[in-house]
Amino acid sequence: MAQTYDVVVIGAGPGGYIAAVRAAQLGFKVACVEKWRNAKGELALGGTCLNVGCIPSKALLGSSEVFEKTRHHLGEHGISADGVKLDLAKMLSRKDAIVSKMTKGVEFLFRKNKITWLKGHGRFVGAEDGAFRIEVLDEAAEGAAAKAPQLVDAVNVIIATGSKARHLPGVPVDNQLVCDSEGALSISEVPRRLGVIGAGVIGLELGSVWRRLGAEVTILEAMPTFLAAADAGVRKEAWKQFTRQGLKVHLGAQIGSVQAGKRGVKVDWTDDRGAAQVLECDRLVVSVGRVPNTDGLGLESIGLSVDERGFIPVDEGCRTAVPNVWAVGDVVRGPMLAHKAEDEGVMVAELIAGQKPHIDYNCIPWVIYTSPEIAWVGRTEEQLQAEGRAYKSGQFPFSINGRALGVAAPEGFVKVLADAATDEVLGVHVVSAAASDLVAEAVLAMEFKASAEDIGRVCHPHPSMSEVLREAALAATDKRSLNM
Repeated sequence: MAQTYDVVVIGAGPGGYIAAVRAAQLGFKVACVEKWRNAKGELALGGTCLNVGCIPSKALLGSSEVFEKTRHHLGEHGISADGVKLDLAKMLSRKDAIVSKMTKGVEFLFRKNKITWLKGHGRFVGAEDGAFRIEVLDEAAEGAAAKAPQLVDAVNVIIATGSKARHLPGVPVDNQLVCDSEGALSISEVPRRLGVIGAGVIGLELGSVWRRLGAEVTILEAMPTFLAAADAGVRKEAWKQFTRQGLKVHLGAQIGSVQAGKRGVKVDWTDDRGAAQVLECDRLVVSVGRVPNTDGLGLESIGLSVDERGFIPVDEGCRTAVPNVWAVGDVVRGPMLAHKAEDEGVMVAELIAGQKPHIDYNCIPWVIYTSPEIAWVGRTEEQLQAEGRAYKSGQFPFSINGRALGVAAPEGFVKVLADAATDEVLGVHVVSAAASDLVAEAVLAMEFKASAEDIGRVCHPHPSMSEVLREAALAATDKRSLNM
């Protein structure tokens, strides 16, 4: 007889493991299927985010920023540091240790909440008597560890299998000379010349890491607009900062052929004027987005299908067309963000429990962990203009903020957009060393339908970077700034 669970979650990334934990907290008998194996061949929880995405990339971003500051920016503080050297192996080891700590932490959460980890690849093989039959097979197991498929039954199933790196047709990725976003986190030596295809979030972050460590970085972006999803003012400021740092970004670039040889990689491409160009580099990173990981799930066995892009259609509560089958995170509509997946995982677990949770997708923040960081929530000015909505805009720079000057981070600004009639905050855009933290206050304000004046009248600590958000909010309310 197959073991029966109230909830089976397929995938243990941010959406999956959070859904499993919340369901267990609500009293359900829960199992979670995960097949991920790390570079050592060990089974690990946490999915792409913890193993080869958010966590390791931010570890390298942090280490590379410390390295660059030590080499180039300590003098302004009256500090001399001679003979600064890079130990890349140790830096990568630190990254791996952080990943291990985080994935072991998820294992602890599973034990604490009595969640069964079903190790292997999970797929539907049918449904009967009000339950879904799921087959779990560890395809990577060898020898004595290899077992016949395990069968379990589930009353509710949450699909949280995440996404994988998109590859370009005709461009083979070996994660040696030509890397995807995962391979780019483990390059064993700093390339003298690094090419990056794609100037999105991941491309900019990875390009920033290796530029700080000493690589000459060239980024080829197919779109004619830099960071098209961001507010125009943010795009302009980001372009200024990144090009000043030394990133070479070519927009409107169309990739022709990519040839990897013993001495490096040759990329034939066409620029935005139609002229043929050649990029020669020692390593190439292909960072052109991600695609939903919905292959091999056996969806057809329960009458479920994906759309033309591989996503699983769901409603606002992440319900699929099959009752009691849910899907969250990168396999469904919306931004491919770990925190969005987490919130959807919590929502689904609570819906299964009969509660009435809700997600306002307009209040999902975006963050790019470059230096300075870029973060925003809500509408851009272009979106408000396209909607024909009357709005007010207030902006304040970090260049005259005492805390920003004290920590040598004067770059950037905060922009607050508010409804012209009601003063409700409609969008907040931040370029700053502290953008990822500052945007959280904006998200909270928008969730509670705060006005710009509400933010402006709240006491903020002085000196702090958060004062810039307050000043921008005051500017949006037509009230006189306290510091300009």
